[in-house]
Amino acid sequence: MAIFEYKGLNKQGKNIKGTIDAENIRVARAKLKKDRIYIIDIKDKTKAARKSNNKKSGLNKRVDVQDLSLMTRQLAVLIKAGVPLVDSLGAVSDQLENPILSNIMAEIKTSVNEGGAFHKALSKYPKVFDKIYVSMCEAGEMSGTLDMILIRLAEFTEAQNELNAKIRSAMLYPILMMVVSTLLLAGIFIFIIPKMVTIFDSSPDLTLEWYTLMVIDISGFIVNYWWLLMLCSFVGWVAFKSWKNTKSGEKQWDGIRLKFPVIGKIVRMIAVSRFTRTLSTLLTGGVPMLNAMSIVRNVVSNEVLASAIDNARDNISEGESIAAPLKKSGEFPPLVIHMISIGEKTGELENMLTQVSDAYDFQVKNSVEGMTSLLGPVMLIFMGGVIGVIVFAVMMPMFQLSSLGG
Repeated sequence: MAIFEYKGLNKQGKNIKGTIDAENIRVARAKLKKDRIYIIDIKDKTKAARKSNNKKSGLNKRVDVQDLSLMTRQLAVLIKAGVPLVDSLGAVSDQLENPILSNIMAEIKTSVNEGGAFHKALSKYPKVFDKIYVSMCEAGEMSGTLDMILIRLAEFTEAQNELNAKIRSAMLYPILMMVVSTLLLAGIFIFIIPKMVTIFDSSPDLTLEWYTLMVIDISGFIVNYWWLLMLCSFVGWVAFKSWKNTKSGEKQWDGIRLKFPVIGKIVRMIAVSRFTRTLSTLLTGGVPMLNAMSIVRNVVSNEVLASAIDNARDNISEGESIAAPLKKSGEFPPLVIHMISIGEKTGELENMLTQVSDAYDFQVKNSVEGMTSLLGPVMLIFMGGVIGVIVFAVMMPMFQLSSLGG
C-alpha cells in the first residue's frame, strides 16, 4: 500500500487536504471520486520518501555483474513459468542477497504496479542497467518475448564479465612487477647510493668513472628534486587527461592506441569482439538495426572504430549493407567483413556475429596470455640489467678503495 497526499474540494466547495491509502494512484483517485472529492493535486507521499532515501543511501550505485546476471536469470525463469511481471519482480527482490539491487527491484516493482513500463523503470537506474539492457527489455516487452530476452541478457553479461576477468587477471602480474621494480629502484637511488657517496667523498684519491658519476647524479637529482618529479608527473598527467577529454584528443589517442605494437592488436580485437557480440545480442532481441548500431557504437570504447560504425549506420539508413561501409573504413579485419557479408546474404547475420565474437574472444585470451608470459621475462631481464649497471657502477669504486687501502 502507498500513501497519497491530496488537495481538493468537497461537495460543499470547501478546500480540503489529507492523505489516503491505496495500491496505486488510479485507485486513490477512484476512492476520492467515490467520496465526492474533486482533486486539485495528488502526490505519492511514499514514493517521494523513497526517492529521498534512495539519494541518501546511494541506491543508484553500480552493482556486481554476477549479481545482475543472477537476478536477470531468476526473473527470466519466473516470467517463463507464467508468473506475472509484478509478482516476479517482488519474488526476485525478496531472494536477492545484494541489498542495493534488492531495493532497486522493489522500486521497479512499485513503478510497474502503478502502470509504468518495465524498461522505463529500468532506465531510472543508468549505473545498474545500461542502454543495451534497457533497449533489449523494451524490445522484449513490445514483442512479448521478455523471458527469452532476459536469458540472452544474462548470457551476454556473463560472457562480457568472463572476458574482462581474464584480461584483468592476466595483466595483474606485469603490473605488480612494474610496481615492485619501481619501488626497488627508488629505494636504491634514495637510500643506498647516497650512503655510498659519503664513503667515496671520504677518499680524495679516488677517481670515479663517468658511469659512476652518472648514477650518483641521478640519485642526487631524485633525492633533492623529488618534489619537482612529482609536480612534473602530475602536471603531465593533468595535461594528458585534459587533451584526451577533448573530442579531437580522444579520437587521436584512440588512433594511437590502435597502432601500438602488440597492444594495439589486442585493443582492436577486444573492440571487435564487443561490437559483434553486442550487435548479435541486440538483433536477436528484436532491436531494430539502426537503433542497435546507435547503441553498439558506445561499447567499442574507441572513437576511431565508433566513427566507422556511425558511417555504417548512415549508409544502412540509405539502404546499403553493413559490410560495405565497414570495409571502406579500413578499421575492421577482413574476417569480420567477410563473415558479416555472408550473414547478410544468408539471413544468418546474428549467428555469424556470434561466431566472430567467440573467435575473437579466444584470440584475445591467447594474445593476452602470450603477451603477459613474454612480458614477465622481459621485465626481469630489463630490471636485472638496470640493477646490474647500478651495482657495477658502485662496486668498481669500492674495489679501487680496497686497492688504495692495501
